[in-house]
Amino acid sequence: MDPHLLRTYVTVARLASFSEAARELGYTQSAVSQHIAALEQDLGAPLLTRRPVAPTAAGERLLEHAGPLLLRLHAARADVARIAAAPAHGLSLAACPTALGPRVLAALPAAGVTLRALARAEIPAAVATGTADLGLVDGLAAPSDPLRLPDVAPLTTEGAGEEPVCVLLPATHPLARRTGLRLADLADARWLDAPDAALPLTQLRAAAGGRGFRPALRYEGTDVRGLTALAAAGHGLTLLPRTAAGSVPGAVAVPLVAPRVVHRTELVFGRSLRGAAAALAEALRARA
Repeated sequence: MDPHLLRTYVTVARLASFSEAARELGYTQSAVSQHIAALEQDLGAPLLTRRPVAPTAAGERLLEHAGPLLLRLHAARADVARIAAAPAHGLSLAACPTALGPRVLAALPAAGVTLRALARAEIPAAVATGTADLGLVDGLAAPSDPLRLPDVAPLTTEGAGEEPVCVLLPATHPLARRTGLRLADLADARWLDAPDAALPLTQLRAAAGGRGFRPALRYEGTDVRGLTALAAAGHGLTLLPRTAAGSVPGAVAVPLVAPRVVHRTELVFGRSLRGAAAALAEALRARA
């Protein structure tokens, strides 16, 4: 498939309009219609109904493939451009907030860093497309087990550190005086659903056998301090790395003792590292 035709199709399907797609892409409406017709002829199936403009069943299936395909092409272009370009003096680092533990912060250079706090799922794509030189992702895992990341491009991952995890709960909570907690015993508790600021509930369910952990409150954001304030106020429990859960006013961090899991941080990068990116990666390896 011609990627230009595929990109036109995705734009028309997203905007549900040939004219709006033409305006966004900088084409004439006639050119957009020709692109769609050429793609339909190539695939041997109608992809869009015209009135209203909407994907057919075949078009819906193509949309499922189109996003990863276009991202992979973008990643390939960025990878080649990154190798061909002169080494940058600065460093762009994409990280989820709970990956920025003391070990990572201590390894950052004194100047020249652009730090972007992103959702976990966005970080591999940011590295693949060149909007970040390095990525830091985290998650719940058995000790020394690698994290499972989306396959968006040929990326390299390596461990950057592991630490214990704790359940953060209000100081007045009945379990606050425990010396340790079992995850399975908390499946029916009130939880905060904060996939980009805490360890996601989906990972908790997987670690506990796939049941429970219904959210009491949904928190959409990357501000860990706001999340811990919600937990301290009694709006729900949350699971955090020990360094992020400690010293929260009005809250207590109780270690998770079963199952045997850790908070794992991994470095994500392309095939070659140079300059400041290579120096930071080496510093993280040494501290890990």
